[in-house]
Amino acid sequence: MKAIIITIGDEILLGQILDTNSQYISKQLTRLGAEVIDILSIADDREEICHWVDYAMKRAELVIVTGGLGPTKDDVTKKVLADYFNTRLVMNEEVLKWIEKLLENGGMSMNEANRGQALQPESAKILFNRKGTASGMWFERDGKVLVSLPGVPFEMEDLMMQSVVPGLQHLFPHLQLDYRMLKVYDIPESELAIRLSQWEETLPEGFSLAYLPSPGFVMLRLTAKGKQVYNLDARFDGLKETLEGLHYTEGENGGTERELGELLLMKGRTIATAESCTGGNIAAQLTSIAGASAYFRGSVVAYANDVKERVLGVSREDLEQFGAVSEPVVRQMAEGVRRLIGTDYGVSTSGIAGPTGGTPEKPIGTVWIGVAGPGRTVARKFTFSFTRERNIGKATVKAIELVIEEIRGGNR
Repeated sequence: MKAIIITIGDEILLGQILDTNSQYISKQLTRLGAEVIDILSIADDREEICHWVDYAMKRAELVIVTGGLGPTKDDVTKKVLADYFNTRLVMNEEVLKWIEKLLENGGMSMNEANRGQALQPESAKILFNRKGTASGMWFERDGKVLVSLPGVPFEMEDLMMQSVVPGLQHLFPHLQLDYRMLKVYDIPESELAIRLSQWEETLPEGFSLAYLPSPGFVMLRLTAKGKQVYNLDARFDGLKETLEGLHYTEGENGGTERELGELLLMKGRTIATAESCTGGNIAAQLTSIAGASAYFRGSVVAYANDVKERVLGVSREDLEQFGAVSEPVVRQMAEGVRRLIGTDYGVSTSGIAGPTGGTPEKPIGTVWIGVAGPGRTVARKFTFSFTRERNIGKATVKAIELVIEEIRGGNR
């Protein structure tokens, strides 16, 4: 089944918000076995919406539209779709009662704009929105489906999982597709591809392997289609055997940050970060895991030298003699944040992320990382790349890995 996703909103085209809806919807459709052949972002304009909806309906069996369902005059999606499917808008009493209740709970009263949101296309199946005032709509024509969802991400996601995915599974039970994910660390994509080339050549029809490189790791996605779905786990085990000796974690949401969190929980330990070149990215990764409050206590982003000195207690003499990007400084940063916040571990970074600031002695990509624990403080120097984003990403991964090593090291 071919699918097209359309996101509606001037704010997307102006770059004011990121189109995370398309990413989420595409992932869910892929899991169902649908082939997403196009993703479009268009303006809140009647002619534009009508044109691109017609284009999508001619090319795909499934079209999912998000956005343009709000109470303001520029939200015209519902009216355009009603005209496109030759139906009229009628008052839906159930939706109206829900909107009244939602507004009342928020201390607001119903107005005409809100009331207008209860007008729904007569021929559409209404998808009840538990999270907001904009209902979803399910249209069918000539064996094809168009689903219109609100643009607010958490409302859209809830409707996808509660209504759209089950509805598509019921309507298209023949679709089969599944995949498994691995994060492989500390090996370039090209070297990994060479290592896996022989294994990859033996994959039968219905399987595919994709390489998704990021700073510090390469994500591998093994996908199975059709009847091969039932052989996916066996092939996945074979992939892991081929990667023996490399550091990897399973799952698209897994990673070193999750591994560190599990270790800290198991040991009953806590951690804080003192970051310079990573700018809080380590803390962001650690707190991206649900339940991180059990072990993550806080962070100091000490970008300037005077902050390193005043807040973390780094020696001014060492800053002047060795510079901020040095072993003595990251050691003192890690010890300082551990002492300041009162944790079992402190991890620190100081480096030259680029694109400027490098010297022959300390080129761009030079990063020192320190870890202070109950038993000792360690520091290591790394030299990454010339790209700022990659340097920050790699330093983040390496810092988390170094903490993991220290926790597992014993005598602590």
